[in-house]
Amino acid sequence: MLDKIDKKLLCLLQNDSGLSLSALAEAVNLTSTPCWKRLKRLEDEGYIRGRVTLLDGEKLGLGLTVIVMIKTQQHNSEWYEQFVSFVEQLPEVLMFYRMAGEYDYLMQVEVHDMKSYDLFYKKLVNGVHGLIDVTSSFAMEKIKYTTVLPIPD
Repeated sequence: MLDKIDKKLLCLLQNDSGLSLSALAEAVNLTSTPCWKRLKRLEDEGYIRGRVTLLDGEKLGLGLTVIVMIKTQQHNSEWYEQFVSFVEQLPEVLMFYRMAGEYDYLMQVEVHDMKSYDLFYKKLVNGVHGLIDVTSSFAMEKIKYTTVLPIPD
């Protein structure tokens, strides 16, 4: 169970994973050792999955965000495992979900331009058998993008 200090630590780290242990400890009114023990427990219990640096895709030349929705006739576990394994190897895919509803899968793809997306699309449809519909929507503007989860009180 998370207490107020745990939740504050998680909020602080979500906004800046580069904060030093001493800065975190000071922010939650603890000394370094108890703060470190809390962080270690939060990691061991899976609340903290990793610490990353977020990069600016546009500055790196990845100016096209594509939402790809997929329908398939395949629903057996062997096909699923092969499909997931294939998609996990595609660096252009940032998010990948199995869905309920009209589409079976949804993914967010980041590429340089339309030509790059066409190459990705061909790699996807030629690399995975059983896809019956691959629908792509292209983002015109990124209005909100965050990795910060709302932590319940």
